[in-house]
Amino acid sequence: MPDPNGAPVGPLPSEPSHAGLSLPHVAGLIRAAVPPMHPGGRPLVAAVAATAAVIRTVTGRGAVAGALATAATAAFFRNPRRVRPPLAGVVLSAADGTVATISEVLPPPELDLPRRPVSRVSVFLSVLDVHVQRIPADGRVLAVEYRPGTFLSADLDKASEDNERNALLMETTDGAQLGVVQIAGLLARRIVCDVRPGDLVAAGDTYGLIRFGSRVDVYLPPGSRVTVAVGQRTIGGETVLASLPGCEAF
Repeated sequence: MPDPNGAPVGPLPSEPSHAGLSLPHVAGLIRAAVPPMHPGGRPLVAAVAATAAVIRTVTGRGAVAGALATAATAAFFRNPRRVRPPLAGVVLSAADGTVATISEVLPPPELDLPRRPVSRVSVFLSVLDVHVQRIPADGRVLAVEYRPGTFLSADLDKASEDNERNALLMETTDGAQLGVVQIAGLLARRIVCDVRPGDLVAAGDTYGLIRFGSRVDVYLPPGSRVTVAVGQRTIGGETVLASLPGCEAF
């Protein structure tokens, strides 16, 4: 129908009325909604898929169960995009999970930090949490040390000392030193760490992975102010665990 001036109103018959629902647009929405998978999980996902295919071939059954198991394994190794807060002088959570303990303890020997108590924030990851780990602050990797150990439940305090773990010592751009320790849990049997001494790293970057249930401890520099509470949920690369000495971000 023309408007009072004689100009046509609304889309012309030849114009697509649902241009926003084009296949490229839908594909983009799906990619944005489904997070990518950490490379460390690909072998396990492939193994689950192959096992499901063999069972389906031999028995003629289990197609749905196999597809669900493969999808669940892929979801476990998801690596969602995170946006770091625009704050300086803070330590971000290295993992998704729940703050299990906040305590003053001696840092583990492998971190090679001064032998005096520092604040430790421990985040427990359930099997439903994202299991990639993220760099807590801008800086440089000073050392990476792996220690074999047991596989106690990661929510136990003694897991920090007894369990298999991988320690990362880094120096922030402000000159402070902090430690991040990946700890294997009751079901975890593999710790992945993708950084090496000398690497320059940025807060929020993915640097590692623990497979199936775990815990991540962050050892803060003396004088840091913890900004989370026990029982609080954390988001890796986004939740602020603490402000560094001399930096009041809040």
